[in-house]
Amino acid sequence: MPDAAERKDIVRLLRFIGRQRADIGAAASAAEALLRREDGTERVFGSDVLRQAAALGLVRREGLRLAATGDARTFLRRSMAEGEEVFLEQHRDVSVATTQVEGVRQPVRINHAESPLGLLARLKGRQGEAFLPPEAISAGERLHADFTRGQLQPKITACWEPRLASRSRGDRGGATELGDSALAARTRVARAVEAMGPELSGVALDACCFSKGLELIERERQWPARSAKLMLRTALLALARHYQPPRRKTHAGIGHWGAEDYRPEL
Repeated sequence: MPDAAERKDIVRLLRFIGRQRADIGAAASAAEALLRREDGTERVFGSDVLRQAAALGLVRREGLRLAATGDARTFLRRSMAEGEEVFLEQHRDVSVATTQVEGVRQPVRINHAESPLGLLARLKGRQGEAFLPPEAISAGERLHADFTRGQLQPKITACWEPRLASRSRGDRGGATELGDSALAARTRVARAVEAMGPELSGVALDACCFSKGLELIERERQWPARSAKLMLRTALLALARHYQPPRRKTHAGIGHWGAEDYRPEL
């Protein structure tokens, strides 16, 4: 099997040939071959690349002409899929866990980078402890869930839903077309933003809802380096108190018995 470099050269060869046929000409070196397509485009390839592609059954030689076989398209499709998978692996933080599916324990792959707070949850403090407490992570994920349910994400593609066809003349769009769950989620987001305040809500929305990195937040807001994570921690802790307010201590029992005309001393 060819290695990564040889596979890349074979892909370049197959893409150059395409559905046309290429004439094999003499190159400056014996280790090279000059290919000329029917449209007149020329390119030099290594002779070993041609031999390896022929050994794999990807090209066939007809005299001084080279043509791609039916297996070439499958090889190209597989190579493109593997290249895309390698690119995605560079931006993943995957771990393997087990979960129960229909009563059977099965291994699953978890991408911790998929969640907006997945990578932030792994930040460590000076003593090695988690920089963001569990209640802060839970609050951020709850805000993200309400933001998504409320359909507050900006749309970057065309919407093909027949909205105008389903709306009668004189009816208003916008919030009137949202369901009760979406409206309730928007209300929860508005209350959460109000609880954090204008100074902290922006960084929480950027990190949790718009999936912006800490460096991007600092650049956009012109903050000093490593200040965004401090602001985000403060914002998420305030948000956690909003979702789960601390219980107030109440004095149980009777403190004093008094007669009908009793008045406390000041």
